[in-house]
Amino acid sequence: MTAEKIKELVAQMTLEEKAAMCSGADFWHTEAVERLGIPASMVSDGPHGLRKQNEEGDHLGINDSIKAVCFPAGCGTAASFNRELLTQMGETLGNECQAEGVSVILGPAVNIKRSPLCGRNFEYYSEDPLVASEMAGALIHGIQSKNVGTSIKHFLANNQETRRMSSDSRVDERTLHEIYLAAFEGAVKKEKPWTVMCSYNKINGTYAAQNHQYLTETLRDQWGFDGYVMSDWGAVNNRVEDLKAGLDLEMPGSNGANDKMIAGAVLSGELDESIVDEAVERILNIVFRYEDNRDRSAVFDKDKDHEMARRVAEETIVLLKNESVLPLSDSQKVAFIGKYAKKPRYQGGGSSHINSHKITSALDAAAEMKNVTYAQGFEDVEDKTDEKLLAEAVEAARNADVAVIFAGLPDKFESEGFDRKHMAMPDCQNELIEKVAAVQPNTVVVLHNGSPVEMPWIGQVKGIVEAYLGGQAVGGAVCDILFGKVNPSAKLPETFPLRLEDNPSYLSYIGEGDMVEYREGIFVGYRYYDKKKMDVLFPFGYGLSYTTFAYSNLTVDKEQMKDTDTLRVTVDVTNTGDVAGKEVVQLYVADRESTAIRPVKELRDFAKVELAPGETKTVTFTLDQRAFAYYSVRIHDWHVETGAFDIMIGKSSRDIVLTKTVTVESTVKLPFVYTTDTTLGDIRKDPGAWELVNELFKGGFFSDQPEGGESEAAGEAISDEMNNAMIEYLPLRGPISFTGKVTMADVQALVDKLNALEE
Repeated sequence: MTAEKIKELVAQMTLEEKAAMCSGADFWHTEAVERLGIPASMVSDGPHGLRKQNEEGDHLGINDSIKAVCFPAGCGTAASFNRELLTQMGETLGNECQAEGVSVILGPAVNIKRSPLCGRNFEYYSEDPLVASEMAGALIHGIQSKNVGTSIKHFLANNQETRRMSSDSRVDERTLHEIYLAAFEGAVKKEKPWTVMCSYNKINGTYAAQNHQYLTETLRDQWGFDGYVMSDWGAVNNRVEDLKAGLDLEMPGSNGANDKMIAGAVLSGELDESIVDEAVERILNIVFRYEDNRDRSAVFDKDKDHEMARRVAEETIVLLKNESVLPLSDSQKVAFIGKYAKKPRYQGGGSSHINSHKITSALDAAAEMKNVTYAQGFEDVEDKTDEKLLAEAVEAARNADVAVIFAGLPDKFESEGFDRKHMAMPDCQNELIEKVAAVQPNTVVVLHNGSPVEMPWIGQVKGIVEAYLGGQAVGGAVCDILFGKVNPSAKLPETFPLRLEDNPSYLSYIGEGDMVEYREGIFVGYRYYDKKKMDVLFPFGYGLSYTTFAYSNLTVDKEQMKDTDTLRVTVDVTNTGDVAGKEVVQLYVADRESTAIRPVKELRDFAKVELAPGETKTVTFTLDQRAFAYYSVRIHDWHVETGAFDIMIGKSSRDIVLTKTVTVESTVKLPFVYTTDTTLGDIRKDPGAWELVNELFKGGFFSDQPEGGESEAAGEAISDEMNNAMIEYLPLRGPISFTGKVTMADVQALVDKLNALEE
């Protein structure tokens, strides 16, 4: 339906009908207006599978949903670093939505992994905003190619579950733009999600639902978002003010209470009816975008999609350690140990929980293999060692050639609604791993978890496989990796620290009461660990393969450029091993010298390339201004400083294999605002400004003092270093006390002249 026809429809609606359209009719549907031919439209969780509820709805997955297919969670799909794979997964989800009459699927979730403790990290993608935005964008592209909408969430700075409905995320302007907004920005600008879901929390004192700055000024005016903004379920706090800020749709409905509030505000003159009209137009635009493109022939083939889920899972599994123990051979006696070998933990808890139509465990996948035995090893209802199960596991390991322990985090350790208290796995599982490793030197640990864990036993085992929460087909995918049918190709989209206390947000995570200060600023994840040169368990971007890759011939199409130019970067990648494999090529950029405090390096692009043994391919990247920029609070925009930048190609943030240097010239001069507190050292950087200062204070003891020179008046008490430092950091008003020749009025007049030079 055209925009003109939608406007005509809205013009025919009563005020009460328009107000009602701004609220959900129930838990999952928008309002219908039958007399005007406006249908109800269904939305549904979730980002890694369809959680459609046909009966009584709820938000947290308490009531059953339809049987569906659970794909790997965001923690895993991000590890694939494969945009094409995520697009294919999105196409599958979009087709499922068409078959089930769902107009908008509530995802993807792109909130930054500020701390390993966030209970919802399993659903989020990365500690890096580029990875989050690119992987989300790929999924959005796939889903919306099927004429089904997405709802990128949770906008904005929603990085904990504790007090999530009232917490106040206090984040400085630069950090918001470089980290937390950036996770959304690329996906919104490039892929145009049909809807955006705003979060519960406040941002710097204002609730997300009521935040005009981000819902309207940033999202719509700057980024060009043209869909509707919906609330997270129950995130509305002041319906009229929220509507003014840009929150179009309240979910779920309020049983008419807020509809009356909207209508009353219009009638009283508090709310301009045009704001209501605009919100309704946005909602109807999406309702009819889906309705006009319904594919009533779409079929939800669950078994076919299960195989797709397995294919996705194969690229989400990260090989973390391999001391010549993997891949396993069919001739080896292998003991599968641990409850998760039989009943895998494959998804997180809460609103994204899928009612899977079937689940393939590793034991199911190995059912035809006569050389595989099983011992349960532990229970996960409570963290308590079952001595009988432990003894059986140790005996099974002793009688095998290789022991594979399936361990990880139980449901009660991580879920929507609460944050983790620590990074440890259950003690009973750690004990199991240590006891098995003591009798079986060839021990491999397969982890099922949505966030980093401590590994006190890492030196006692030969192999570690991070399976994340790999969806309902995870068992088959894990077996494919273990036995070498698939070469592992995933990389960590987050840093695994040695201990929780090393995390940059450790001192301020959760906050005090509702106040949560993001004191680490832009130094999230590897940006912090690399800057501090800290040892980590596994670095961002890390992952092993059963083959080896060599990088060569890094080229740039120019070594000198303006910040308005683009830079073309190419690098050759060769498979130097014996088996086919996929490699994630990571491009980082480092500003060699900056007046702004910046990370050592930042990921600016990545590509996944598949190579046969001995094959070489050239990977090409194109970098624009943003690749070199930081966000300047002086101009409230992105800025590139003139200088040298290193273009780095790495296998992880800690394994840089090739570097080229380019010089970038800034086309924008940052305005400098002079005050009476501006230091003489800062003024010296501008010869024209320094000349004016010398003119005013001519004859003063400091103005013509050569840098590094010894002052004749200094004597033995004042060194040249001390003398120069005193001048360097002396405020412009400082010399008044020493010269006796000028007044504050003279200094203020000088400040006005200096600022005039900047205009």
